Amino acid sequence: MSDKSRAFRLLHESGNTFVIPNPWDIGTARILEQMGFMALATTSAGLAFSLGVAEGQVSWQQTIHHCRNLAAATALPVSADLEKGAGNSPDSAAETIEIAVDAGLAGCSLEDYSGRPEVPIFDLSLAVERIAAAAESRAICDPDFVITARAENFMWGNRDLDETILRLQAFEKAGADVLYAPGIDDLSMIQTLCSSVTKPVNVVMGLPGNVYSVEELSQAGVRRISVGASMARFAYGAFVQAAREVSHDGTFTYAKQAIGFSELEAFFRRANQ
Repeated sequence: MSDKSRAFRLLHESGNTFVIPNPWDIGTARILEQMGFMALATTSAGLAFSLGVAEGQVSWQQTIHHCRNLAAATALPVSADLEKGAGNSPDSAAETIEIAVDAGLAGCSLEDYSGRPEVPIFDLSLAVERIAAAAESRAICDPDFVITARAENFMWGNRDLDETILRLQAFEKAGADVLYAPGIDDLSMIQTLCSSVTKPVNVVMGLPGNVYSVEELSQAGVRRISVGASMARFAYGAFVQAAREVSHDGTFTYAKQAIGFSELEAFFRRANQ
């Protein structure tokens, strides 16, 4: 086991709600660390944008290389958005945990999205076998490693809360440590989900319609709040607006909102002390 994974597990067991923001490179990871966050999570979409490709076009090798570099760049525990992992089979899910532990990660998420839009969600039996295999691998590689199981129904047009809860309950029994169903944007649904399982629930903020505060989510039973690619999209949005101003208007007023050199560099100086 590692100190980072132990700290990450204890963070989930504390009973307190915490925010786990999603940096997309070493610079943003170090800024978030200096701002006092307790853990970080990668974002597959943010990584893709930083590489100049669309989400889903980053290779497995590129993903793990990024995770390894990010984990090494911060003293905080890092959990990785590994999508469906190294493959479709339970054996590949087990291998995913081995690779993640070797990369220095404290946790990772595994989702039931198949990668095929025509049949987007794995059959429940296969999805459960994948989580069970991952949990068995975790017990061997690093018992404190935190596995987040994701049910992707809501992201792919199936807004059946009962079915989503059924999947998450099955993932919980299979050995998942954290449960996550991205796309649920109704607070009463979130509360129902949290009350239907015993493991910590992650909710993502930053998607359209997700406007709840940390306090509101905590009262609903949420224990971990991520932001997905929303911070990356916000940063890229500011960049695009600045570029449009220069290109279309020939002005440079965007610079009035730019962070100063001294403030920005202070984050990195502290991170390297």
